[in-house]
Amino acid sequence: MGRFFWVDEDNRVADGYGGRVNASHRWGLPGLRDCPGCGETWSSSGHAYPSVDLSLLEQHCEFERARPEPYPEFVRLRELVRPLAPPGDSLPPGTEFGPLEGKALGKYPSFAWLGSSLLVHHLDLESLQEAGLQGLVGYPTALTARQKPVTDLLELEVLPRGALHPDCFPPDEPPPCSTCGRLGLSRPDEPLLDVASLPADLDLFRVGNFATMVIGTERFKDAVEQLGLDGLTFRELPTR
Repeated sequence: MGRFFWVDEDNRVADGYGGRVNASHRWGLPGLRDCPGCGETWSSSGHAYPSVDLSLLEQHCEFERARPEPYPEFVRLRELVRPLAPPGDSLPPGTEFGPLEGKALGKYPSFAWLGSSLLVHHLDLESLQEAGLQGLVGYPTALTARQKPVTDLLELEVLPRGALHPDCFPPDEPPPCSTCGRLGLSRPDEPLLDVASLPADLDLFRVGNFATMVIGTERFKDAVEQLGLDGLTFRELPTR
């Protein structure tokens, strides 16, 4: 399947441009309060679907305020959203939907980060798509700069696929909660990708059980470098 790379922000390059984004997605699932399986109150990071428009739901206002909810209420809200989301995705507590709303100031590299959300200049995305990369889809934001819409930045919808291999976790650690799916582990210092879980039809994706980690294929890395795009770092990860 080729080589795979952990894609992260190039802080030195980003600081040189000086751009800043202060924004959040329009809607989101609540966090989970006191899971009946593991007892934890928690919310995820890295699960975001800018393509999903919750204004189609009569109850869309219920997704506009971040807060923890008991398990039955969380499940009720998640099931309202599920028909609009990509099939098969787990939609954990804190999953975000819709466009990024907020302020964007200054200039940006080809790729700009807001937490784990990845923004790209639309012309650079077109160049990557023309290079034949698979699964790169960008969505308009609702960002403004000096009260004017920001039209040149798109948010990439990077889907959670694949997983870290069990061998990079301590052998005595408990499995994910059977009720809520929470994996109560820190990210390992030496991540190892589970090769059997990796998608063959995406050149950029998130690790399903550590969704803040963005993974690019060798094709993605080569295209970024050949096109002279900036804002990213690449760390090769082993597979097993």
